Amino acid sequence: MFSKSRINEPGPKQAGDAEQTGAPESSLPPVAPKSDLGMSTPPKAKPPASVLSSDLTITGNLKTSGDIQVEGVIEGDIRAHLLTVGEGATIKGEVVADDVVINGRIIGRVRGLKVRLTSTARVEGDIIHKTIAIESGAHFEGSVQRQDDPLSTGGARPAAPKPAAPAPSAAPKA
Repeated sequence: MFSKSRINEPGPKQAGDAEQTGAPESSLPPVAPKSDLGMSTPPKAKPPASVLSSDLTITGNLKTSGDIQVEGVIEGDIRAHLLTVGEGATIKGEVVADDVVINGRIIGRVRGLKVRLTSTARVEGDIIHKTIAIESGAHFEGSVQRQDDPLSTGGARPAAPKPAAPAPSAAPKA
């Protein structure tokens, strides 16, 4: 049943292979390349990071599901998958990303699953994170708080369960 398994393997063809089977090659069903077997399309390559160059100043918010590398000045909030802040970059606003690598300056709150302050980082604001790394030489003014879900928009602190309000005391019925 599977005697023709070598049909797709590269290698020298022997003279008369198609003629020996008695069937012309065109009557065989087309064979899909290996990349199409079991998949409708090959997985898409991750697009490269959007680079905001050092001569660029943006006033406004940025939002993407991809990666951003900032080398210029941003006055506004940024939401991204991976945010890399270059050494000469300045961000004035809130930063929310899965991964944040800070080489430059951020004035505002930083929220991320993984936050890394390199030795050239300058952060003035609170950091809410799941994991954090601060290299020697980094400048940081603010508070650091660990949360399991730092990307939630519920503010800096997790919502503490409020105790149930006591029921208003009703006069006993007589």
